[in-house]
Amino acid sequence: MKFAVIAAGEGSRLAAEGISEPKPLVRLLGEPLIDRLIRIFNCNGAEEIVVIVNDIHPQTEAYMREAIRTGRFANVRLVVKTTPSSMHSFYELKPFLDGGPFCLTTVDTVFCEDEFEAYIRTFCQNGQLDGLMAVTDYVDDEKPLYVAVDADWRITGFHDRCEGDRFVSGGIYCLRPRALDTLERCMREGQSRMRNFQRGLVADGLCLRACPFSKIMDVDHADDIRKAECFLAGE
Repeated sequence: MKFAVIAAGEGSRLAAEGISEPKPLVRLLGEPLIDRLIRIFNCNGAEEIVVIVNDIHPQTEAYMREAIRTGRFANVRLVVKTTPSSMHSFYELKPFLDGGPFCLTTVDTVFCEDEFEAYIRTFCQNGQLDGLMAVTDYVDDEKPLYVAVDADWRITGFHDRCEGDRFVSGGIYCLRPRALDTLERCMREGQSRMRNFQRGLVADGLCLRACPFSKIMDVDHADDIRKAECFLAGE
């Protein structure tokens, strides 16, 4: 199974709040965000990890290339391109993900490693699913995407506003190749944003289920670093 990381955002909010490192290199408990994800993915049997970074922050590209050169990121494929949105970044990764199941997330997604292991195992054991989407009832996002699920955990919709929904999207997606057809269609139609892609999966009739996590956080602001470290430390 392949894994993919979208790490091409500008990190403008962190920079405006005094964080000098590009977001992929921000450390949680001493470990850069990108290192943490690659470590966790490899612990879950990653065949290959495809990472996209932008060319706005050359230190990120330099860091990745050195880690690949020295063998620390031995199974990482690097794509360098600045894109207008996460969905466009996903599209740049598409040629490397076709042909088999994969897991995609953004570089600043923080979650419990044990829950992630169970999530990957559930997806791999259920070959009938087109997608298994991580969800959480922990809402700490400026613009959360609410996820509607039925009694069997099948996803029936994605909403910008709460419509009686308990969960929000956690930004971790396990998908099979059929989902890439939806991505292609969304790009042809000029759509953007990952939430529009997710709505497209429902509209195209793909079999999607939700997998609940106790907490999933994003590191968008300086204070999120402290909160994420407290979460990982069990505080």
